Amino acid sequence: MSLVDQAVSRVPQPMRDVVLRHHELIKFAIVGGTTMVFDLAIFYSLSLTILEQKPVVAKIISGVMATILSYILNREWSFKNRGGRERHHEALLFFTISGIGVVISAAPLFIANNIFDIRASASLTTLVIVDFVLNYIIGNVLQMIFRFWALRRFAFPEENARGAAAGSTDFDPTPEELAEEELGHS
Repeated sequence: MSLVDQAVSRVPQPMRDVVLRHHELIKFAIVGGTTMVFDLAIFYSLSLTILEQKPVVAKIISGVMATILSYILNREWSFKNRGGRERHHEALLFFTISGIGVVISAAPLFIANNIFDIRASASLTTLVIVDFVLNYIIGNVLQMIFRFWALRRFAFPEENARGAAAGSTDFDPTPEELAEEELGHS
């Protein structure tokens, strides 16, 4: 039994239906958490060393790298049954939407540094905390809301569009078949 099957089997029945109905959002959030940790590691590695005086540049670099990982994970897992576009169009839309998301995510840090000039008088500990709150709480929440909506609307617009390409033996799977596929059954 797969890890996903085990986790879903432990969810009480009324909530299991909610989990299955919102499986894309849950997977998107898991991918987001994973890429957030990846982004966080890169951001702090850069902003506490070679880009100490340029935290916005560090955020943009870490955001771009996390976006590449996010595309792979979202396409192959979160939205694996969605499609409706040729892969190069889908990728272009994904990266465009994610680029806008990176800007949205960096906006609170930009405002704090360039309008309120917080780096002028704050200690290193304060800066680490402020950077975390601005980037990874406020910025990522704003980015996540925008990206989930935009990805479903533009990059992966058609539900069940991949059918056989997603591993289904049926070109027009029923909701039950999709639920089983999402749980890792064949």
